Amino acid sequence: QVQLVESGGGLVQTGDSLRLSCAASGRTFSNMGWFRQTPGKEREFVVSIRWSGDKIYYRDYADSVKGRFTISRDNAERTIYLQMNSLKPEDTAVYYCAASSSTWSSRRIDHYDYWGQGTQVTVSS
Repeated sequence: QVQLVESGGGLVQTGDSLRLSCAASGRTFSNMGWFRQTPGKEREFVVSIRWSGDKIYYRDYADSVKGRFTISRDNAERTIYLQMNSLKPEDTAVYYCAASSSTWSSRRIDHYDYWGQGTQVTVSS
């Protein structure tokens, strides 16, 4: 059974940093991403990463987070991380980890086969 378990969310102030983690179990992936969602809005793409072994082939960031967020992964731990710096109130959302069985990257929600339960990030002004 495949599981994606996120952790690391919390309440911070504007300008602070947080690091989210997503641990995968049940199978290995090489194509994962983070999305976020606020009440009443559609889930939106944040970042994706695609790799093979130790080589990262592609990282894709939404314009709203470019330069502030960084995605990375630890193959041995089957974990990806989202380092979020210079957080803003508009970053407040539930953040979801996602994994795809495909070998190509996409920002589309339906590209991803597996989802975590989400972790809340709240940035106060």
